[in-house]
Parts: sequence; C-alpha cells; structure tokens
Amino acid sequence: MSTTYPILPRQPTLAQLPAEYPSDAQDQISHLLSSPTLSRLVILDDDPTGTQTCHDISVLTVWDIPALASELRNPASARGFFILTNSRALPPPEAESLIRTICQNVAQAAKTTGVAVDIVLRGDSTLRGHFPLEADVAQSVFGEVDAWILAPFFFQGGRFTIATCIMSRRGRGLFLRVGRFRARRHLRLHSITIEDIRVGGPQVVCEKLLALSKDDGGGGMVVIVNAAAESDMHVFVAGLLLAKAKGKRYIYRTGAAFVSSRLGIRSKPPITARDLDLDLGLDLPLARQTGGLILAGSYVPKTTAQLKILTDRRGGETNQLAVIEVKVDELMASAARAERVVRDVSGVVKGEDELSSLAIGSKVAEALVGVLQGIEVRPRYIIAKGGITSSDAATKGLRIQRALVVGQAAAGVPLWRCDEPTSRHRGVPFIVFPGNVGSESTLCELVEAWS
Repeated sequence: MSTTYPILPRQPTLAQLPAEYPSDAQDQISHLLSSPTLSRLVILDDDPTGTQTCHDISVLTVWDIPALASELRNPASARGFFILTNSRALPPPEAESLIRTICQNVAQAAKTTGVAVDIVLRGDSTLRGHFPLEADVAQSVFGEVDAWILAPFFFQGGRFTIATCIMSRRGRGLFLRVGRFRARRHLRLHSITIEDIRVGGPQVVCEKLLALSKDDGGGGMVVIVNAAAESDMHVFVAGLLLAKAKGKRYIYRTGAAFVSSRLGIRSKPPITARDLDLDLGLDLPLARQTGGLILAGSYVPKTTAQLKILTDRRGGETNQLAVIEVKVDELMASAARAERVVRDVSGVVKGEDELSSLAIGSKVAEALVGVLQGIEVRPRYIIAKGGITSSDAATKGLRIQRALVVGQAAAGVPLWRCDEPTSRHRGVPFIVFPGNVGSESTLCELVEAWS
C-alpha cells in the first residue's frame, strides 16, 4: 500500500532551517584531498545519469580487470572514475550477480596496482534501484565498514533531504515529500541533520561519524545525510574526509551531488557546441552538415511535456524536426527500425509487476538503439532521453568502452565524448538527458542551442 505525503510550501519549509554554514567547505575539501593516503573513488553508476554534476572524469562501460587496472594507473583518474553498470534496469538476481562481479574485479585490480579504493553506489535521488542489495554485495567483497552513507540529495533535480525525508521540488513554490527513511532488516538508521551541518560544520559532522562507529555491533549502520543546499553536501564531505583521515571506512549509496563534492569537482557553466568545436578533427561528413539525433525512451510526465514543446516549436510547418513515433504496445510486437532524426516511444505501458515493467523498458530501449545502429551518417550530436535508453545507446549503439565526461549540456544533463577509434561515430557529443531533469522547455532550448 502506497503512502500519500502532504505537499509543503517550499520557502516557509526552507526558512525554518538554520542559515547555511558561513565558510566555503570546498577549500577544506581540496586540502584534504591532497592527502597521499586517500582512497581512489570508484563510482558504480546504476544509470548513466550519475555523471550529471561532474566534468573532466572518465566513465567506463567495461569492467574487465586489465581495463580497471589501466584506469587505476591513469594519472588523469587519480581521484576516481565511473563504471556504468546500468543495474537499475536489471531484476534483483541479475543485479546482484553483476555488482558482485564488478566489485570482485575492482578489488583484484586494486590489489594488482596497489591502489586503495572506496566504492560509491551511485543511485537515484528518490531511492529507486537495488538498495540495500548492492551495498550488501559491495560489503561482502570489500569487508566490513564502519557505516553505510546514504546521501540522495541532488540540487539540480530538485531533491532535498530534510528531517530525514526526501523532498522533491514541485511546481511553483511547493515541495512534495516523496519518501521517508525507515529501518529495514538489520539496518540501524542514524542521521546527520541540517543543524549538525549548518551550525556545527565539518568538525561536528566528523565527531558524529566517529561516535557512530563506536556503537555496539559495528556494521549494519546507515547514516542518512540531510541537505537542502549544495553547501550542505560540501560541509558533510569535509567532515567525512576528516573521519576517514582517522581510519574510518564507509560504503556509499548516494545521488550525484555527493560524488562531485567528494571528488573535489567544482561546478562550471554548461558546455556549448561552440565550446566543443564540433568540426575539429572529425571524419567526413563534417558535423555541421548533419542533424542531431534524439532518442526518447523515458515515459515520465516531464519528458512527455518536454517532447511536446520540442515538436510544437521545431516540428510542423517549421520543418526543423522529423518525428518517428511508435506506440509501445505495437513496439512489443515488432521492433521496427528507422533512419531519421527522432524516435519517440509514447504511451505509458506498464507490466503487471516490476520485472515485466523492466522487460518492457528494455524492449523499448532495444528498438531505439536499433535506430542508432542503422544510421551510417555521423550525427551532429546525440541526445538520449532516459536511463536505460542512454545506457544502451552508449554501449550497444555507439560501442563506447571509455568516455570522458566533458561537463553538462544543461544543469543536471551530462555531456560525454568518446574518441576511441573502435567506437561508432567517434567524437560525437553524447548528451545523457535524465527523464525528470529540467523545465518543460529545457530539451527544446538545448536542441536550439546545438542546431
């Protein structure tokens, strides 16, 4: 039975909180990250959108031991790197097997190279995905830790954690409470409150983490991080690094904001097509002579609204957009292929249970990727809308094994680039557009800016 939560006024809710911590904790993070004993961060991303707050960092879509060892030796990945698992799209038994294999390979590569690693299980900011299963698996491979850190805050997506509840920004001036943390199985919940962060600062965060480590029983503790501003996450990370300097070990299940803060990555403005110089060093035909490709596999209401604005403004009489639209029920019967610019799978079709819904999502992504595989002309850019779609487009459509996260094409919208000779359409900008990110006009504005 689902729980209905009240809608809260945003500004009064935020106004009740203490003022943000007065000092910039990012400077302290930068200092703490200079420690030669600090572990390398390996982020297992259950969906490609987890790179949405990062730039100038690698993402791997393979996890064989030689590839992982090579990345651990790479000076460019001295602080960490991503591994795209796409495990959110898998049923629990398959996700468990996959995460176990990846963790075992990471552990072996770390042993081979002599590099200490910390594991982050980057997940959805509304807690979709396989928790606590993936954290259990990671701990079984890497050994007992002092606690699990659960930090879903994601500012760009409008996701806040206040009073141990996840709040989602909804409409003008409103918060929708989308979930509350509750104890599960063997897990004991503890909280780093906004008061701890904003009043006490990094030192109090550190002290609370150290005190939690002294609880009887050791493992089984989950520390929930409350945050309502990006500065809150920076303060928490500074306190966390102080605790790690005293020998404490953690496994992390977090949203994207924790990752960039823990890596010491500061935000920068969105990347434009001009910034990338799309024609530089690329095979013919020149990128400016071709159109963009948009693959929309996300079915959430925000994506539907974004696609409507895009087609209204750039389709029809303007003739700037060619749309190929397929109903999901028809798609399930026959995954037809097409060769032009946009494929939009419309109509929300849900399975009888979670597993059948995952199967439908995978079938939709398969058909969308078929479009990409059938296109021989290099697109000017590619936008993949939705997690499963963007993962399959990267791995199966473009054959990416290692890419660079260049930055963000818009707030919370990652931009990748792969220059590997073995990839398809080498160098094409690949924009991973999460289903629930942005305003209703963000997709259209992005297409207009890149056209």
